[in-house]
Amino acid sequence: MLNERAWDLEVEKGNHWTRPVSSRSIDKARGGCIEMTLTPNRLVPASWCERLGRDVLALASGGGQQGPLIAASGRNVTVLDLSSRQLEQDERTAEANGLSLRTVKADMADLSAFGDGSFDSVVNPVSLNFHPDIDKVYSQVHRVLRPSGLFMFAVANPIMYMFDVGKLEKGRMKIRYTLPFSSQGSLSPAQCRRMARRGDTFEYSHTLETIIGHLCRTGFSIIDFYSDTSDFEPVDSYVQDCYIAMLCIKTDDPA
Repeated sequence: MLNERAWDLEVEKGNHWTRPVSSRSIDKARGGCIEMTLTPNRLVPASWCERLGRDVLALASGGGQQGPLIAASGRNVTVLDLSSRQLEQDERTAEANGLSLRTVKADMADLSAFGDGSFDSVVNPVSLNFHPDIDKVYSQVHRVLRPSGLFMFAVANPIMYMFDVGKLEKGRMKIRYTLPFSSQGSLSPAQCRRMARRGDTFEYSHTLETIIGHLCRTGFSIIDFYSDTSDFEPVDSYVQDCYIAMLCIKTDDPA
């Protein structure tokens, strides 16, 4: 898969989401303070972490970040990710800090390794934008959660995909794409081929109806919500909710 190779390469590049947490953060988590992020900057509220339950799936969460922190708090953790290199970050972090966790290599929409009702909560840092079909992800998360289980996840605000990323990296904001954005639908075949050769990630903005409406129709209720900035100027001067994080509870069977 294209994004499998891309995230293996991101580990080599030192992408923010591939850098393991420090031993100091692990020690704080052992003491009950889980300093975990789902978005680029803001910490997940302590009130969310307190509700994680005993058995936790860290979904598309490789990189040695969320999984080791949750494991250090005394919970049973399974980390699932498409990238072998990302999972290696979790394994090395766990070994270095005397932690126990399980890793599973799979697509985030394929949770066939787990039975129905396997987890008390699913934690998913911003990664839905790397999958073309989040309905499949929602459905699988709903299935593996126990009754009243929690799903906490983050996603990029679709507005972020309007801009020319190359210019944003140079501090200039230019609207370039219509929404919803899809690497394979919004870019030319030649551009896609160049991306594949370089090992770039393929991304999908999705729509607010898909992100929120489909979530509710799958059988989740949103019980808390926060937003975060992007670390891209000048976007952050205009848009304060570049990333959104939601705490959801499994309420019923899919509609």
